[in-house]
Amino acid sequence: MKDSWLVGLGLIPLGFAFGLLISQTGFAWWWAPIFSTIVYAGSMEFLAIDMVVSGLGPFSSALTAFMVNFRHIFYGLTFPRDVVPRGLPTAYVTYGLTDEAYAVTSTLHGRPTGPRILTIVALVNVIWLLSGIAGALVGNVIPDNIEGFEFALTSLFAVLAYEAFQSSRDLSGPLIAGGLAVLAAFVVPGQVIIAGLLAYFGVLLLRFWAPRIDDLLTWRVR
Repeated sequence: MKDSWLVGLGLIPLGFAFGLLISQTGFAWWWAPIFSTIVYAGSMEFLAIDMVVSGLGPFSSALTAFMVNFRHIFYGLTFPRDVVPRGLPTAYVTYGLTDEAYAVTSTLHGRPTGPRILTIVALVNVIWLLSGIAGALVGNVIPDNIEGFEFALTSLFAVLAYEAFQSSRDLSGPLIAGGLAVLAAFVVPGQVIIAGLLAYFGVLLLRFWAPRIDDLLTWRVR
């Protein structure tokens, strides 16, 4: 618990905003824990609300979910699940592998034990669920005409993008991503997210397979 409480505190405002958005969208408060249990993927939960409300098809939903959570494939390759007892505990830590749980585990000194991994995953899971429920309950008493809660996901991605840029100082990433988003808005205005994600994923693969192109595109600033 000492390992993860600080990261857990950071989840509270985001989970609270998710719960508020659930209520403000018109769902009953108990849909917050249902979304957070079935989906349990932070940013994807915010997107899932819009997918359900807009009636997005199963193929488009699955493709969007895959692109948004593609990074978890690489998380799973290095996450120490082998120290967790097989069976239900292993299944639970696989289900509960989030950005926060992975970040906490990757900073531990030495090889962690099974109970330690389980506690980290469970604590992050419980904090997210409870903060979402609290936000949904509060959302029931907030007037419907208050706007802005839906901007929480955009704010999250803006902060994550800024932090990623600060670590690399490479302008090519945000410029290419922004350009592809604008292009997708003109070419396929109804599928901007999917088209933009697929196009940028293709650029990432090209840069990985062709180092010369990667060097040509890289534009680091001081």
